[in-house]
Amino acid sequence: MIDYRIDRRSGLATYLQIVQQTKQALRLGLLKPGDRLPTAREVVEALAINPNTVLKAYRELEREGLVEGRRGLGTFVRRTLGEGRAADGALRAELAAWVERARRAGLEQDDMTALFTSVLSGADSGTNEGDDA
Repeated sequence: MIDYRIDRRSGLATYLQIVQQTKQALRLGLLKPGDRLPTAREVVEALAINPNTVLKAYRELEREGLVEGRRGLGTFVRRTLGEGRAADGALRAELAAWVERARRAGLEQDDMTALFTSVLSGADSGTNEGDDA
């Protein structure tokens, strides 16, 4: 089961945060075909958000073919994104070690996210243009 966390300061719509977190869980192998997502009611109670927000996120995931709603039973994962190789492998261990070093150096989560995004953006374009931000 996935526990959603909403960052109200992120500027990203709540339903998109739910979609992104579900996709991340699928990529990491935390959710597998046949797994049930929390019901809209469970998410609403845990996050104090509008039920329509959850339903909109689940509709988007269904539109993308990742989940399917089963009347009276809930919403279930149809397929994954990736094979979860990074979830348990050496790359994850290296990243965890990097995060620990960053914490000891005084970086907070937002700092690490900005740094990681900057490096990732530079790697995609072949430059470090993202470092200017």
